[in-house]
Amino acid sequence: MVNQPAKAVDLSAIKAHQQQSWTVGDIPIIARPLVGVAENLCEAVELHPCQKVLDVATCTGNVALGAARRYCEVTGIDYTASFLEVARERAAVERLSIDFIEADAENLPFPSASFDVVLSAFGVMFTPDQEKAASELLRVCRSGGKIGLVNWTPDGFFRKLNSVMQNYAPAPLGVKPPGLWGNEEYVRELLGDEVVSLQARKRYFYHRYRSLQHATDVTCNDFGPTITMLQMLAPDAREQLIREMREMFEQSNKATDGTVVVPAEYLEVVAVRR
Repeated sequence: MVNQPAKAVDLSAIKAHQQQSWTVGDIPIIARPLVGVAENLCEAVELHPCQKVLDVATCTGNVALGAARRYCEVTGIDYTASFLEVARERAAVERLSIDFIEADAENLPFPSASFDVVLSAFGVMFTPDQEKAASELLRVCRSGGKIGLVNWTPDGFFRKLNSVMQNYAPAPLGVKPPGLWGNEEYVRELLGDEVVSLQARKRYFYHRYRSLQHATDVTCNDFGPTITMLQMLAPDAREQLIREMREMFEQSNKATDGTVVVPAEYLEVVAVRR
């Protein structure tokens, strides 16, 4: 059994801080390179036209748009209203009909067994109450339906980024690391006997930037959690964090032509609901 979060942890305060952090910066710049990952997920779950699909923590709608392009009946939810505004704009440009709703992944506002397919890409993994989020994914998925997830692995580039940031602001005590969702055995434990099958494979997304300076600027000027952290630091610590971000990209860079190409491992999961 998965251990329940310690009751002393104020998950609502953590969630409120998360929401505030995500609202700063420029999330479309962060999310738009991940379109290919979303398309791969839609293919992995083998979407069929007319299926009812839910995209949990849709952000700017990458997965939701991918499902709508396959003629599914799509709903996308996120607890950050500004993300949904961008998602609606993108859907309008492509003339796709998608219902975007402001909602919490831990308390989905839908009846049980409402969807044929429930998806989340780099979204549900950041919920403070991981067990509650997993139970909601299962609850709204019909029997025989599919749950498709994409999550950063705990040992890939996500770990390096997390390690740098946690030197300056450690994660709250009692909250499980998001990277656990990138561990196949942990996801199996989370979903438990409520699924009849689960397939998982590790894949790579490649962060690409024009230069080390470009990589550092995007991470420090456009990524909300980093911006929030930098704002809380004294000037000396702020400069040190920026230097460490640059060094992280330099050490992980596979390109030799002055650009930056950094592999980031993620876990793609497809489970079938009992």
